[in-house]
Amino acid sequence: MIRKICLMLLAICLIAEFGCRIGAVNLKIRYDRIEGLKQGDRVIFEQNQIGTVTGVVYTATGRYEVDAAIKAEFADAATEYSEFFIVSDPQAGDRKAIEIIQTKKGGTPLKDGAVIEGSTRTSAVFNLFRNKLNKGLEDITQQFNQFMKDLSGISESEAIRKLEDELNRLGDEINKSGKSVQEKIQKEILPEIQKEIDKLREQLQKFGREEEVRPLEEQMDKMKEI
Repeated sequence: MIRKICLMLLAICLIAEFGCRIGAVNLKIRYDRIEGLKQGDRVIFEQNQIGTVTGVVYTATGRYEVDAAIKAEFADAATEYSEFFIVSDPQAGDRKAIEIIQTKKGGTPLKDGAVIEGSTRTSAVFNLFRNKLNKGLEDITQQFNQFMKDLSGISESEAIRKLEDELNRLGDEINKSGKSVQEKIQKEILPEIQKEIDKLREQLQKFGREEEVRPLEEQMDKMKEI
């Protein structure tokens, strides 16, 4: 009886593990050091869990091979431009996690069963990626602040032209940048531009020219959908 119960429990565990892997992208990541990473630790991308470490093996070559299962709906996070760093889990300081950072937007998603080289947080390249991302956010903020200063004291027609140019520039930034930059533009910068468009509409209504801002509003609608 006990033997049957044990076999049933084993079968349930195997089915559960198999179920977790169905539809997932299973990767094998090689590391020189794993810094305490173990099976069950999270795989994260932009602070969200997108997968799980399913196994850790120390090989005869003196390196570690880490098996990770990425949820199918997040497969685009693991591409040819992705780096895999071992970090302290931001939600559980006593555990480790694999953090995926995309060095470039786009790229071909990694195939199921792909074998890739990983990095550790102490790697200088990790800091380089972080600094590059932060620098990009700072540059966008500085350019927008200067743009807002330039709007003051100019005619409505000139303001419309400048707003069109700025929206085009921001559209290019959204298309070529990572999610962090995209979110900053969507959540912080576009609302400020919308305020300026609303002000222009109010001013132009006095002269029956409010239709002049319609192209800007249509452009804003497209930007919000990106």
